[in-house]
Parts: sequence; C-alpha cells; structure tokens
Amino acid sequence: MSVAAAESEGATAQEPALDAARRVLTIEADALSHLAANLPADFAGAVQKVLTCQGRVIVSGIGKSGHIGRKIAATLASTGTPSYFVHCAEASHGDLGMITQDDICLLISNSGETAELRDIVYHTQRFSIPMISITSNPDSTLAQAADFRLTLPKLPEACPIGMAPTTSTTLTLALGDALAVALMEERGFVAEDFGVFHPGGKLGAQMRRVSELMHSGDTLPVLDHSATMQEVLLTMTSKGFGIAALIEHGKLSGVITDGDLRRNMDKLMQSSPAEIANPDPVTVTADMLAAEALALLNDRKITSLLVIDEAKHPVGVLHMHDFLRAGVV
Repeated sequence: MSVAAAESEGATAQEPALDAARRVLTIEADALSHLAANLPADFAGAVQKVLTCQGRVIVSGIGKSGHIGRKIAATLASTGTPSYFVHCAEASHGDLGMITQDDICLLISNSGETAELRDIVYHTQRFSIPMISITSNPDSTLAQAADFRLTLPKLPEACPIGMAPTTSTTLTLALGDALAVALMEERGFVAEDFGVFHPGGKLGAQMRRVSELMHSGDTLPVLDHSATMQEVLLTMTSKGFGIAALIEHGKLSGVITDGDLRRNMDKLMQSSPAEIANPDPVTVTADMLAAEALALLNDRKITSLLVIDEAKHPVGVLHMHDFLRAGVV
C-alpha cells in the first residue's frame, strides 16, 4: 500500500470519531445558548438569597450530579462565597449535622426525584433552611420543595442512546458557574481577593505582591550620592543584583546598572557615580502584584528592579531570579 493510500485510509477511519465529537459539542453548545436566552426565573432571587446568607452554601447531589456539585462548591468557595459539598448518602448517617440554620442548600438532581436527597430535603424543611434546586423537572418533588427553582431546559442528551448525562451535566455546571460569577460581581470580588484563596501553584505565585519577593535591609545595594566609583563597584559586586542605588537625603537620586558601567568603560574611573547614573530609573512599589512587576521587567528588558515607597525611599530590590524561584513566569 502506498503512503498516500495509507494516509487516506487512516483519515477515513478517524472521520466517525471526529463526527461524533463535533455532534456532541454542537448539541451542548446549542443547549448552553438556549439556557443563556432562557435563564431560570428564580436565578436573580437565588443570588440575592445567597448574598444575605450568614452561613455557607451547602451543595449536594449524587452520581454525576454529585461530581458536578463538588465542582460548583469549589468554585463558589474560591470566589468569595463560603461553600462545601455534603454527600447526600453520608448526610443520612450523621453528616446532616454539618448543615446549620444559617446555611442555604443547593441540591442537584436532573430528575428531581433522587431518593438519596430525601433526608436533606426534610432537614431543610424541619429547620427552615432555605433551599435552591437545580433540576430539569419543575414538577418534581425536589423542585416543589425548593424556595428557589433553577430549572434546566429539557434538551436531548448528547449521547447516541439519549441516556448518559452529557447535555444535562454541562448545563448544570454552566449554571453553577453563572451563579458563582454573579455572586462575585455583586460582592465586588477582585483579583486581590481571589489571590487570598489561591496561594498555591502558578496562579498563587502570580497573585503575590512585590513585598513578598523583594530583598530588603542590609541586602540593598544602596550608597550615598557622594560615594566613589570604587565603592559603587564593590557594592555591586558584593550585593550581586547588577545595580547600585544612589540616595540623597534618603531619597533615590539615581541607579547604576551593569549596562551603565559597560557604556562608560572608557572613562569609568574618572567619572563620579552621579555622572553615569540614570536619574529616572524604572521602579516599582511594594504593593504591586509580582506578575505586574515581571511584565515591566520584561518590557524594559532589564534584570533588576528597585522598590521604593511613596517618599522615593529605596525599600527593596528584585532580580529576575526572584521571580523564577517564586514561579512567577
């Protein structure tokens, strides 16, 4: 068989899989568009109820709804709405004690008739705990018991037999995201708040402040503006940041870099530090996000940044290696 024939046969064999993928994604995308155009009538009311909740949003479901529920609870918790997932089967064996009268329950069941949710539903009714349902059946037991009904449109599942939760779980997950984002905006939740709940990994590193990474105190390569060139060279060598900061009356008056030394090599030892220093260097503040400082460093194609306070007093220094070590890349 020729190479061309083999490639043609391979492409033909892949077509059914690609067709299936396109069909599934198209069905689910159409369903999301339908949901966006037909949001549940109780959505805004549910958002306001959660905003006034003094406790946490307790999410529960079982099977695929449980998996989606765990993700919704995690998204809510990480975006400023205290939340956690309670397994409905475990709730019937003692975990109902995790749900207090200050909480609000978000219960998920596509059919609305999930038997395992029964005890949590009874618990909300017994102790007057507000309850939000997510279901595609507005006449179901769960929906009828809910204070706020987030009813999903009844649309075909994307699987060929129409039974595996696909479209329905996608809609549930998306509605949970919509709820979380609406709550974020109502609370005025910003990037700094997000960073509080994401201290780990690359995302956490990018949310760190300059003050957390900078070197300060005796490590600062700072000299008086009247220092000699020999003192500048010794300081730059001993501190190892490739820069030296000149100060006058405690304030930054200029910065000398390795590049400045090379550009003035022919007259270096005959010049005063003030003559070759940059009087308007690139600086950052301690409260700036580390990611913003790194972007500035990359944009200006430099390797070190001086950190100053409002009065232009040098308070720290950052080197490219500090960003690398912290994972801010």
